[in-house]
Amino acid sequence: MTNDKILLSPPDVGPLEERYAIAAIRSGWVAPLGPEVDAFESEMARRVGTAHAVATNSGTAALHLGLLALGAGPDQVVVVPTLTFAATANAVVYTGARPFFVDCDPSTGNIDVGLLEETLARLRNEGRRVAAVIPVDMFGRCADYERILPICAEAGVPVLEDAAEALGAARGGRAAGSFGQAGVLSFNGNKMITTSGGGMLLTDDATIADRVRYLATQARRPVPHYEHADIGYNYRLSNVLAAIGRAQLRRLDAMIGRRRDMRELYAKMFAAVPGVHLLGEGDPGENYWLTVIVVDPEEAGWEAKHLAAHLADRQIETRPVWMPMHLQPVHVGVEAVLTGAAERLFATGLTLPSGSALTESHRARVEHAIDDFLTTR
Repeated sequence: MTNDKILLSPPDVGPLEERYAIAAIRSGWVAPLGPEVDAFESEMARRVGTAHAVATNSGTAALHLGLLALGAGPDQVVVVPTLTFAATANAVVYTGARPFFVDCDPSTGNIDVGLLEETLARLRNEGRRVAAVIPVDMFGRCADYERILPICAEAGVPVLEDAAEALGAARGGRAAGSFGQAGVLSFNGNKMITTSGGGMLLTDDATIADRVRYLATQARRPVPHYEHADIGYNYRLSNVLAAIGRAQLRRLDAMIGRRRDMRELYAKMFAAVPGVHLLGEGDPGENYWLTVIVVDPEEAGWEAKHLAAHLADRQIETRPVWMPMHLQPVHVGVEAVLTGAAERLFATGLTLPSGSALTESHRARVEHAIDDFLTTR
């Protein structure tokens, strides 16, 4: 038995990625942009089913540029789920707009659609300018776009889909990243595929794609000298990292399968445990990015933090679900419409090791450690 630490979702890279990276280096294209970036964009757009894709150096950069392309700026608000990673709200602040937080559906962790509809109506009645809504596909499970898109269209508000956690997921026959006016992916080290660091904006709108590409390359005008009429950003992806992403994309379906196997193990282990259920269980389109259990301490007789401590003693990483944005010190005083659902998930939810790079030995260690905990309880 190995004593190495088992991580939630470590990078899953191997010989194929090495081969692609070496080929990119030997080609001489080691700076940002190049043929690997072009190919990665084309292949990802084809996989997701959008007309355009723009590779960036992070998912956060893609969110920022997507909001700018949609016209977000000062004296506007952007509706954001309170249950999300900080980047979603940070990107709003970068534009000068203000986030407006909305609580989540307790059964999925995704934005509460009824609350979203009420919020948009309230903001419209108050004469507020809403630049966009950013639904987040939490833990690899698409938000309820069958309801979200008509509501936002009726309100005249564009949708920027934060699919950072959801590559490979789908809903109603459509891939994550293809909903709304634009969608955003992340290729951070813990995501479904990784380019070390990187992201991508996907859209069917050529105007949005062109604007994002322009802003991501320092807003340089297409003239022989360096000329700039807008403030731009150094947000494009490295050609070498794009090569790694292309290799990862080839392996995506197999990696989803291994994550699914881990989910099925957890489902079996907790099926008969009183007061414990898997968040969002039963969604046929999810990508199984991270498995989250939700623990009712009164019924279970223990709290999520107790299992977390038990696993930490055995060098197994876990993590609470995202700390809601409205609880973050940096966002004190930001407007929010709350039901308490996100706070309850933060208190009772626990993410478990789910990565495709987990070995059989890792899987056995996790299974034994959880079984040991449940037996003693």
